Amino acid sequence: PALETCALITTTPNDLMEPIHNRMPVILPESAYTSWLKPDLHNPMYLSGLLQPYEADDMEAYPVSPLVNNPRNDSPLCIRPLEA
Repeated sequence: PALETCALITTTPNDLMEPIHNRMPVILPESAYTSWLKPDLHNPMYLSGLLQPYEADDMEAYPVSPLVNNPRNDSPLCIRPLEA
């Protein structure tokens, strides 16, 4: 049987994430989707060039409940913005 796996690739944080954590997940821009998913593309230099911090201006950060810290909590409450 085939072994199905996945990996979460991280990079240095952008300006928005840097105050929160010293790493962030790689989020590919839409323009890189096709290249990343090309099965015949094996150029490590090209592919590693896609692993850049996502544009901070295209992201939003807000405080959420501490519920998010427990992986057993599978609820929209984990990502709902806290009331100010």
